[in-house]
Order: sequence, then structure tokens, then C-alpha cells
Amino acid sequence: MDNDHGELRLLHGRAITDSPRQLKQLEAGRDRATNSTISIVLADDHAMIREGLRLVLRHTPDISVVGEAGDGFSALRVASRLRPDVVVLDLDMPNTDPLVVLREFARTLASVRVLILTMHTEDARLVTLLEAGAHGYLTKEAASRDLADAIRAVAAGEVYVRPDAARLLASAVVPRRTTDTANGRFKSLSDREKIVLRMVAQGFNGVEIARHLQVSTKTVDAYKRRIEEKLGFEHRTHYVRFAIEAGLLVP
Repeated sequence: MDNDHGELRLLHGRAITDSPRQLKQLEAGRDRATNSTISIVLADDHAMIREGLRLVLRHTPDISVVGEAGDGFSALRVASRLRPDVVVLDLDMPNTDPLVVLREFARTLASVRVLILTMHTEDARLVTLLEAGAHGYLTKEAASRDLADAIRAVAAGEVYVRPDAARLLASAVVPRRTTDTANGRFKSLSDREKIVLRMVAQGFNGVEIARHLQVSTKTVDAYKRRIEEKLGFEHRTHYVRFAIEAGLLVP
């Protein structure tokens, strides 16, 4: 029988409670994820969706589903016990305010990265969600193709937003006219840094940028650190806002 709002179901379908024996099982589930494996919790109010996501990930040995939750606050409780690398969080679940849940993750579980999963191809809340603490945004329609890559990117410290969401992200950021100051600051970057800034603002992740530049992802990370130091960026939306100001991206 489905328990769509149950707090957690581990790999073998055992419900977790606070009993010592079951807490040991919970810890064992977490420990299954080795240093080279990304441990994740799936949070969706529909058991069939969670099962479908498991199927999508069944051939990805570097990703281990260690738990499930049926709503956002259960996801917080599960994550506080299991400490997964990533929580895949459905945006629209009953009795769940995603902004409250994201802020609570940021406040109490800062090491856990949150990938938002949604049915909506466009969502006016995208910038608000990212600023509240989401580390990525993926539509359910794209999950069968992009879920594993999104999880890997988020686990690696990237903010995952697909290029087709970049226009939405740009239009949601308060548009400003092109300024000489922004152009001057852009010109202070090296040629490679300019390419990286533009591609990050367009929604490409580190792996895709590395492939385009034919360099390692560590090199891309180094470019991003230099950009952030030079321009004072702290968030993905800063890249987008600057790109608009500099005339690099049209909302």
C-alpha cells in the first residue's frame, strides 16, 4: 500500500522511526554512499513519481537513493538524519511552502544541496527559489534526460539551471539599462573569464563550459572564483544581473 505522505522509505521499503534498531538501519543506509557516490533523498508526495525517479537513476552507479519523503518538512527530518549530499525536492507538495523549506535547509542543513523538481517549464518564483537556498531547478519533463547530470552538477557545487531557463531567469531579474560601468568592469576580465561569465549567465553548468573551452572543470571553477573576486558576485543571479547591465543578455 502506498504511503505518499510517509516520512521515509529506505532502499528496501522499511519505514524508519526513532527506535534504536531502526536508527541504526538509517545510518547503514547513509553509509552505503561511499565517498565517490552521491547520496540523495527523493521528496515528492506521489509514490509513483518517486519510483519513476528511482528508475531513471537505476543505471547511475555514482548516485545512491538513500531515502524518500512525502512532503517538504518530512524531507527536512529525513535529511537531518541521513545527511545526504542532495535532496531532490518537488516544488508543489501539499502542506509545503517551498520557500520556508528551502530557508530551513539553508539554516540548519547548509551542507545538503537542494535540487528543485517541478512540472512547470516556467516559474516566476525561480529567482526567489534560488535566493532562498535552492541549488538547481529541473522540470519533471526533462528529468528522464537530465536528472543524473543535474544531481551531479548540484553535488559538485554548481547551480543547475538549464539554458532554456536562462531567459526566464533574466526576465525575472530587475532589468537595468546597459551602463558604462558594467562594460568597463566586463573589459577588466580576461577573454576566458568573459566566456565563462557569459555561459554561466546563459545557464550552462561547469561540465558544459569545460567541454566548450576544452579545459577541466577545476579550471572552470578557478575562472569563476576570479570572476567572483573581481566583480563581487556571490550568487548565480548576480551573473545574470551583470550580464543584463553589460548588454550581454537580453531579458
